[in-house]
Amino acid sequence: MSSTGADISGPRTGAVPHKRRRVPFWDNARYICIVLVVLGHAIQRLIYDSDIAFAFYLALYAFHMPAFAIISGYFSKSGSPTKTQMARVITDIILPYVIFELLWTLTKWLVEGQANPNITQPSWTLWFLLALGIFRLVLPYLALLRWPLLWTVVISVGVGYLPNVDSTFSLSRTLGLLPFFALGWWLREHDIVDRFTLLDFRPWWLRAAAVAIFAAVGWAAWNWLPVWQAIDLRHWLFYEDSYADLGGEQWWAGGIRVALMLLAVVLSAAFFALIPRGAHWWTTFGQYTMYVFLLHSFVLYPFRESGILRDLEPTWIWLPLVTVLSVVIALVLATKPVRWVFRPLVEPRPGWLFADPELASKEGRRNDPTGSRRPR
Repeated sequence: MSSTGADISGPRTGAVPHKRRRVPFWDNARYICIVLVVLGHAIQRLIYDSDIAFAFYLALYAFHMPAFAIISGYFSKSGSPTKTQMARVITDIILPYVIFELLWTLTKWLVEGQANPNITQPSWTLWFLLALGIFRLVLPYLALLRWPLLWTVVISVGVGYLPNVDSTFSLSRTLGLLPFFALGWWLREHDIVDRFTLLDFRPWWLRAAAVAIFAAVGWAAWNWLPVWQAIDLRHWLFYEDSYADLGGEQWWAGGIRVALMLLAVVLSAAFFALIPRGAHWWTTFGQYTMYVFLLHSFVLYPFRESGILRDLEPTWIWLPLVTVLSVVIALVLATKPVRWVFRPLVEPRPGWLFADPELASKEGRRNDPTGSRRPR
């Protein structure tokens, strides 16, 4: 059964249809994930001067993008795409990618006085938008295979041995993270969440175990930080460079990626176990994660390039402060006024581009590229 892409609960079959309702958990998970994305980018300059910030950064990058990919896969369809769904790939992913690549080229030219326009090399955060497009394109083919999850792991591990597969069109990172996207789809395809009532089953000991897992990873990141710095673990967690470029020329270097993937799955499970299940005042912002994702880098750009985030002491003040500011940025960029201003860039609807103009605005409900369906 293919995923519907909608946030629903209850049985999918039966003689009497029922009204779909949103499951707040998924919007909560999306929003918290995008906050972690903003936070990871915000604290990047702090890690050069603070061991605590570096350890926190490693623990964060060990799971936050895999978790985002799992959510995106959970709401992706594996069936043959309709014309409307094919058009959405163009309007929801390809066009915003081109638009924001052009904006980044203009920004670098205005601020730095130089720019090297290259649509094949995604700027900063745009790699994930491109990855979502590739994920969608390959999923119907993966779904035809026996053991699709196993094949994605083989692809992810194998691509690290190929130095010619690089950041062009974000291919190395996309293939590296493909197993997490496929895992999300597999969970929905086999109805794992509903069959085992995973959203309802959350005893205290499960939450305690999740906290303990994060505490253990945080302790390991801090206690053995010199080791992680020596092996350049930060770049291993990006799933982008070949093993040889990371100093892993040994034949067993792929085993490191397998270990990191297993760690990411465990941490993602712990993360989901801690996500609030009910609706809160901020839950609705989880429907607009692409606004935050595409816009927050422009907000952080002046701070990153000016050097204002370097040499900030004491860390116990600045790290919490940057964390709070990251939450505020994620909130503001998801608000209605911001969405109204930037909708033509984030959610373009160019009817002139299609032979059938209806394809640009045919659907009555919008789907975020991460899978969140919402009223138009």
